[in-house]
Amino acid sequence: MATKRKVEVFSAGCPACQDVVALVQQVACPSCEVSVLDMNDPNISSRAKSLGVRSVPAVVIDGTLADCCTGRGPDETTLRAAGLGTT
Repeated sequence: MATKRKVEVFSAGCPACQDVVALVQQVACPSCEVSVLDMNDPNISSRAKSLGVRSVPAVVIDGTLADCCTGRGPDETTLRAAGLGTT
């Protein structure tokens, strides 16, 4: 028997998130256990933050944030470089 692979999709319920949920469910194998987690729940968002999630949708497989989901999301340096906070 194959070991179950735990797949978590962190979602805010937006259309982009729904597309990723559908993609993950389509690609998942029979040994994948897919969970869709609502980022509006404070406990879920806290777990996401501890895993390095900075934007949604995000996919975590066996406790590791997928490479496609790392390094995303706004940060102060990038926003300031784009002109935010300047007059």
